[in-house]
Amino acid sequence: MFAEASFLYQQFKLVLIDGSGLSKDALHIYAGMGVYLIVRAGLQRPAWMAWAAVVAVALAGEWLDVQGEYIRGLLTPEPGHWHDIWNTAFWPTALALIERWWPRREAAAPEASGENAERGLEQA
Repeated sequence: MFAEASFLYQQFKLVLIDGSGLSKDALHIYAGMGVYLIVRAGLQRPAWMAWAAVVAVALAGEWLDVQGEYIRGLLTPEPGHWHDIWNTAFWPTALALIERWWPRREAAAPEASGENAERGLEQA
């Protein structure tokens, strides 16, 4: 089961690399940002949940890579896998930290309309 999942994942990565013309490092960065933005903006979840989703996807992808390498007997040195995780999670981590300490704008008070607006003018 894991062998088949790893094989399909490897094939998917090759299609992305060949189809996009981007390097593996660039694809890791795009994947991390894509997951972060989908979870944060698309699903409207907190920044820490979006960041956790990025880390989970990065770890799962690297686990599938290790499984595929193990099956083929071509294990890559461990620093190569950490490099991929770092590439995937760096910018989502930066965005989550910036968002954490970025000053929030207060919501503007709704403008009075209708009958309430007229009362405001009469009281003035």
